[in-house]
Amino acid sequence: MNPDRLLLVSLGSDLKLVLHAAFLHADIFEAATVSEGLSMWSEVSPTLVIVEGNPHTLGPLLEYARQVTQSAPVLVIGNRHSVTDAVEIMRAGAVDYLTKPLRSDDLQAAIARVLDRPSLLPSSASQDPFASIISVSPQMNLMKQLAREVASTDATVLITGESGTGKELFAEAIHRSSRRAAGPLVALNCAGIPENLLESELFGYESGAFTDAKRTKPGRFQLAEGGTLFLDEIGEMSSTAQAKLLRVLEHHTIDPLGDTRSHKVNIRIIAATNEDLLAQIKAGRFRLDLYYRLNVYQLRIPPLRERLEDIEPILLIFLERIRKERGCRIKTLSPPALAVLGNHDWPGNVRELHNVVEWLTITCKEDVIQPHHLPASVKTPPSTDRPDLESKPSLLAFGLSLQEMEKKMLEEALRKASGNVSEASRLLKMTRNTLRYRMAKYHLS
Repeated sequence: MNPDRLLLVSLGSDLKLVLHAAFLHADIFEAATVSEGLSMWSEVSPTLVIVEGNPHTLGPLLEYARQVTQSAPVLVIGNRHSVTDAVEIMRAGAVDYLTKPLRSDDLQAAIARVLDRPSLLPSSASQDPFASIISVSPQMNLMKQLAREVASTDATVLITGESGTGKELFAEAIHRSSRRAAGPLVALNCAGIPENLLESELFGYESGAFTDAKRTKPGRFQLAEGGTLFLDEIGEMSSTAQAKLLRVLEHHTIDPLGDTRSHKVNIRIIAATNEDLLAQIKAGRFRLDLYYRLNVYQLRIPPLRERLEDIEPILLIFLERIRKERGCRIKTLSPPALAVLGNHDWPGNVRELHNVVEWLTITCKEDVIQPHHLPASVKTPPSTDRPDLESKPSLLAFGLSLQEMEKKMLEEALRKASGNVSEASRLLKMTRNTLRYRMAKYHLS
């Protein structure tokens, strides 16, 4: 995608040369300082703003981006790889954060992602494999950025998170973004195969290896040659299979059943689990050495309750897809209905949200989803052991927005905890980091 007007805020000229070479037909305007960039912004009405420099000096520019109607997205390029910088910049309003050194094709791919992102719809014209993961929350956008970075390597990846958060989507996007994209992506659910069959599925067997082995069968490792093997629910793997998997990771060889020779394999492994593997290790159900081999690079996919701002765009995307596939009368949902959804814990995460949308397309006879259209499963009042949430049903009656409700919930929890963040996070059933992020969002001390 070629930007019509691109505003570059940068002290150097190297990036401008790269942009001119990459986008021959774009109008590129350059500002040397943030204040000069703010002045030019209103004059040129850019399609995209790229800012190069110290992330800590960009507050005025990002604040302006939030205030302008139909504002252009802001892409920030920093001088160092810092997760802290990335989180702060994306919380402040930037749509992406890149670090130097930066290749021309990396920059072009990032710009394509940014310019496709406002629609939130995966486009057939987009080459970004992560476009199918719908998110507007800083937490998920950061996870996608980290996943893109590890995709360019051959490192083993461990994806953790609750069931239904999208771990398989991340595995697929990492494979499609990697140098192995032309090779196969082979998946195996370790919990879905009986223990006595798991090893033969993984490693294959030779004809005559056992009574029913009438022909040679390649295992998943062999089928994934040159590509990626995705091992889902890795925590359910038997101890014997764990030992053999460790050997593959250490020596890059496999031993099919009934074969006296070892075979080299050229694959990348991505594993996923919704289990606490450290707890499994303490209980003697998972090997510590295998954990370290798998946990070269870990991505923790946050549950939906920690990124409530993603509920609306995901729901609308599901509706759009159903509308295209088989027709759907529903166009959007009302703010009160969104508030009810935000009050739900979402134990099934995005998978549960998808089921709710499917149910609505069958039962809702109107264009706009109202609270009374929602299934009882998402309207169940909070349990009595969560006193900090008791006031939320009454808040709905006063017509408060989801943001106002969330702020009051935080204030109530902090008041009951006498300002103790750890205690408030326990009351709210969220992590300290998530609570601190939401406190900063509403300027709560």
